[in-house]
Amino acid sequence: MSIEVKIDDHTAKVELIKREGNLMTVRVDDKVYDIDLMMVENGVYSILSDHISYNVELTEQEDQKHYNVNTLYNAYDVEIIDAETRYKQGRKGDDVDDVKRIFSPMPGKVVKILVEVGDEVKAGDTVIIVSAMKMESEYKVQKDRVVKEILVKEGDTIDGNQTLVVVE
Repeated sequence: MSIEVKIDDHTAKVELIKREGNLMTVRVDDKVYDIDLMMVENGVYSILSDHISYNVELTEQEDQKHYNVNTLYNAYDVEIIDAETRYKQGRKGDDVDDVKRIFSPMPGKVVKILVEVGDEVKAGDTVIIVSAMKMESEYKVQKDRVVKEILVKEGDTIDGNQTLVVVE
């Protein structure tokens, strides 16, 4: 299982490699750690790594994916970016920061392209349908746009965050 963890302005890829009770092996970006993790009370964890002990307090924020993390000397804002979060971010399409590209946050397969270069599309129009994780997702424009470029074909296998369609 792999997730991304955003700590302040840094995003790290975190993967649980092995778990046996409190003992875990995790990969953070390209480094592997063997840790002993134990919850000592609600929201407070003791972590032992390389013979060094850390105490960490997690305070849940507005949802189960945002936390304030406090150590003895530092405090961090942390966001868990899992497949669901990436999916929701991708569904926002071009509404976030007025992005003018349509992409799927997850790898998949292009099922149907409903537009051609030069087409004028209205807010809410579906531009492309992608199959990912056994689901078909429709990607729509949030504002009236013109299709500038189509970078894939029906049947193409795509990577996560790959630009599929450019609109202006």
